[in-house]
This record gives sequence, structure tokens and C-alpha cells, in this order.
Amino acid sequence: MSTILGQNQYGKAESRVVRITRDGRTHHIKDLNVSVSLSGDMADVHHSGSNTHVLPTDTTKNTVYAFAKEYGIESAEQFGIHLARHFVTSQEPIHRARIRIEEYTWERIDTSGDDTSCEDTSDAGTDAGTGAGTDAGTGAGTDAGPAEEPRHSFVRTGQETRLTQVTFDGESWEVVSGLTDLTVLNSTNSEFWGYAKDKYTTLREAYDRILATDVSARWRYRWSGGDEPAPDWDESYTRTRKHILRTFAETYSLSLQQTLFQMGTSVIENRAEIDEIRFSLPNKHHFLVDLEPFGLKNDNEVYFAADRPYGLIEATVLRDGAEARIPVDLARL
Repeated sequence: MSTILGQNQYGKAESRVVRITRDGRTHHIKDLNVSVSLSGDMADVHHSGSNTHVLPTDTTKNTVYAFAKEYGIESAEQFGIHLARHFVTSQEPIHRARIRIEEYTWERIDTSGDDTSCEDTSDAGTDAGTGAGTDAGTGAGTDAGPAEEPRHSFVRTGQETRLTQVTFDGESWEVVSGLTDLTVLNSTNSEFWGYAKDKYTTLREAYDRILATDVSARWRYRWSGGDEPAPDWDESYTRTRKHILRTFAETYSLSLQQTLFQMGTSVIENRAEIDEIRFSLPNKHHFLVDLEPFGLKNDNEVYFAADRPYGLIEATVLRDGAEARIPVDLARL
């Protein structure tokens, strides 16, 4: 033979695992992207196709999920140590395991109602009669607030982008601002059931699910120049963002559409300077991993985070009497 086999390795790349730890009402989240690469006595599979020494890559993926349940995820490093040790010590042909892990950081959404966080001085409708879902059933209002601060709502850090578009025709101004890639997640207080079904429906009804999305929002200011004083743009952005986050965290969701409408209503009713807001919300699906083949019970703890295909929920919320001007396709903005 005129060729020889050089360095080689195999494994399963980018297994997304989300581990939720419940400490009473306080939830903790670890979100990892795990890539496993194994090498060792693998000459036969390359030369003859014999799989005798090959641990299937599907098995390495399953091990990631099972270990998330059995050992938890103290840290990315410790989790990688558990995995690497397991593969090298449990399979004689495997001499080396390389575990690469990306960890996506989440911080808890602060819904405290102090003056510096979300309480507004604007004269928009904030009384109990017009507040967005101020009763205990929806919890989306800003006046009464929840009896206890939610401890199961998170926002991804380091990804959000602030946006604005200013249009001037020589006489009047139009300012549309917004944000994109504001990734948020509720680890409970979300359901999805009672939907239409046909012969192609396989989705199981969910009465306690993860709700996650990448918020893309644009809002249009009523300011049009002239003698009218301009809003404090930075303050308006900060407080609008806060209302979006707070309402996402406090709304008990029966659908992402319901959550979208509550977020938009909270912004319109609490920010007098904004007449219209449009959201585009991809539903970032999290599916429970079936651990029964490994003799493990998955009690809403270990999930597969699917990035595609995804549901896409879009809608505009307007102040009563306002004209819709934000394009339906936000990419056209």
C-alpha cells in the first residue's frame, strides 16, 4: 500500500444542552454547546470499514444529555472533565478525548419596581383601569406588580444591538428606534395546548415548557419635530427595553402571541412618546430529551435547544387612533 493513515479523530459536534436546576422558586440555568472529539485505535474502520472500535457519535451525544442529568453542570470545565474521563476510561480503543464547550451566559431579569428600573414619569395611561394586564392572572401590569419577584426569567448577555432610523423630508421627522437579538428565556410559567390538530400533528401539548425568543422590536415615536420638545432618547430606550423585559418575565404565557401583545401593550401604555411598536419573535424551541433509554427520568431538567426550524411570531401593537407606519417586514426598515 502506498498510503498510510495519519492523524484522525471523530465525534459529535455542537450538541446543545440546556440544564435547568430548580431551587424552589429560584431557577438556575446552564446553556452549553458541547463538541466531542475522540481518537485512538481507529485504523480498522478507515482501512476495512470495521466499526468494532467505533463508539457511535449518536452515543456521545446521548452521553452529554445523560451526564447533564446525572452530574449536573457545575461549570463548563468540570462537565468537560466528566465527559473526557468517561470516554477514555470506558472504551479501550479510545486513547484521547477532546471536549470543546461554548457556554452561553444568561442573567436573571430584574423586575424590581423602583424608580430607577421601570417606573415612569410619563403621563401615558398607567392607572389600574388602563394598565396592561394588571390582574394576577397575567401579571403584565406595572402598577400592582407581582407578590414576589420572578426567579425563572433570564436574558442572554452581550448580544443585543440598539437600532434607530431617522427620516426627514425638509419639514417633518420620523424616528423609529428599536433593538435586535435581545435573547430572553422563561424556564417555567409557559404553556401551549388546545391548538388545532390534523393528521400531520405530532406536537404534544405542553403545560409547563421553556419559552425563549430573540426579541427584534421597532417602535415609532410620535415626535415630528417643530416646536415639540424631543424625548430623552437614551432614557426612552432604556425604559422601553425594561418594560419589554419586565413584561416578558411577569406574564404567565399561554402562547408567544399573548406574550408579544402584553409586551407591546406595556410599552404603549407606559411610554407616552411611543405610538406604535412591532415585534418579530422567533420561538426558540426547547425539547425535553428522552432519557428513559438510559434508565433516567427527565423531570423537566434536560433539554435539546433547537435552532431551526422555528416558529416566527410577528405583530404590531398600536395606540388607539394611531396609524400603522412600521413596515410589516422589519428588514425593510
